[in-house]
Amino acid sequence: MAIKITDECINCGACEPECPNNAIYEGGVEWAVADGTSVKGSFTLMDGSAVDADHKNSPISNDTYYITPNKCTECQGFHEEPQCAAVCPVDCCVPDELYVETIEALMAKKESLHL
Repeated sequence: MAIKITDECINCGACEPECPNNAIYEGGVEWAVADGTSVKGSFTLMDGSAVDADHKNSPISNDTYYITPNKCTECQGFHEEPQCAAVCPVDCCVPDELYVETIEALMAKKESLHL
């Protein structure tokens, strides 16, 4: 299950540098699969669509920091717990019930992001 940032976010930015996949963005900032990963060329998103890794995608949130589930691995393979949740002062980094993934799927995503 990916992690999401709730509306309680105070925009402190503590989570952003902690993400090993660069899956966290400031509100209003476009995201790309290539940001902070080794992905080049075509990449298949969770919805099955293929995009160029450098393609700038629309922000998920304009008002608060957000996590793109296409890059979130819950820190599997890096840390024992999601680092965004560990450092969040208001506990607004929580499991995203819309994106339920097994540990195996999260590890496969990690491998696809960091070749």
